[in-house]
Amino acid sequence: MVAEKAFSQLRRGALEYCVLALLQREETYGFELVKALGQVDGLVTTEGTIYPLLARLRREGLVETTWRESESGPPRRYYRSTDEGRAALAAFIADWERFRDSVDAVLEQGRQG
Repeated sequence: MVAEKAFSQLRRGALEYCVLALLQREETYGFELVKALGQVDGLVTTEGTIYPLLARLRREGLVETTWRESESGPPRRYYRSTDEGRAALAAFIADWERFRDSVDAVLEQGRQG
């Protein structure tokens, strides 16, 4: 149970950077993000998680939005990464790689010991 809690916290902390990574690739709307993240093992998420996250990223200037008409329903808000969002993602990636490598090294030592 403790490991589950820890992993849940880790996933929550990384989710915003996963969103920024997807938005760096292409402009998209919220439900497309939910679907894309849901297809990645361990990142299952809901609209109730993504939309508040997108609103926060927008307030922080990491994403910007535009409205577009939809062929199947009401207009959709499309999100794209800003320069600040791309810089935040690049910094996270560098930190993440260092952190991941450090954890992997310690875990490997534990397996050998």
